[in-house]
Amino acid sequence: MTQPPTGEELKGCCAAAYSSDVVALLLGESYHPGGTTLTRRLADGLILTSRARVLDVASGRGTTALLLADAYGADVDGVDYAPANTALAQGAAQAAGLADRARFTTGDAEHLPYPDGVFDAVVCECALCTFPDKTRAATEFARVLRPGGRLGISDVTVDTTRLPPGLTGLGARIACIADARPLGEYTGILAGAGLRTLRTERVDQALVRMIDQIEARLNLLRMTAPARLAAAGVDLDAAPAVLGAARSAIADGALGYALLIAERTPW
Repeated sequence: MTQPPTGEELKGCCAAAYSSDVVALLLGESYHPGGTTLTRRLADGLILTSRARVLDVASGRGTTALLLADAYGADVDGVDYAPANTALAQGAAQAAGLADRARFTTGDAEHLPYPDGVFDAVVCECALCTFPDKTRAATEFARVLRPGGRLGISDVTVDTTRLPPGLTGLGARIACIADARPLGEYTGILAGAGLRTLRTERVDQALVRMIDQIEARLNLLRMTAPARLAAAGVDLDAAPAVLGAARSAIADGALGYALLIAERTPW
């Protein structure tokens, strides 16, 4: 019998996928629904002041961290499981002239490499759903926040009883679907870690637009770079069915996307 992947194996799969060039081709600059527009809405909910210390968990290639440093004047640390992403993000910070306000480290969201209570805000976009131990990650978010500091999350939500079989495998997990949770379960996990939810907002159409974007880019790459997609393990025959299942699940209310702002309560 094939054994299910361990937590470390799942983290490795996600890190490898999200540091690949093909994912960058499919998802563009931002690796989450809503792009930088939704990042700005999330940041506004954090009420950032100039030089506020912010941690971007699962920082990828640094798009969000650099936006927060440039547009909000924040002092940002980014942490990502993939060393390749860390290197690319640090290079992007230097190229943008923001290396003095945006630093990047390779690390595990479930074991953040920072002291207690040093950040005014923590951001995590479309990544908590991929973490094998979400309770542990939430505890780490709370630990590194100062009392009263804010957490901003945007993430995939699912009705776990209605997710179609085509969206429950390893590929769907890496695509932020298979292990996503209902919005109420996310707020419960955060509450257990000492994070009081202040606001939630449904932004399901952002997920629809991302699926439209992926489909359009897949069609283009199918014509211009099929060998590159095949080498990256993209199954062009299976992709339309997966994207179609995701569209149907959104229309049925079984799959969606949400923004969440929480605050660390005193312990």
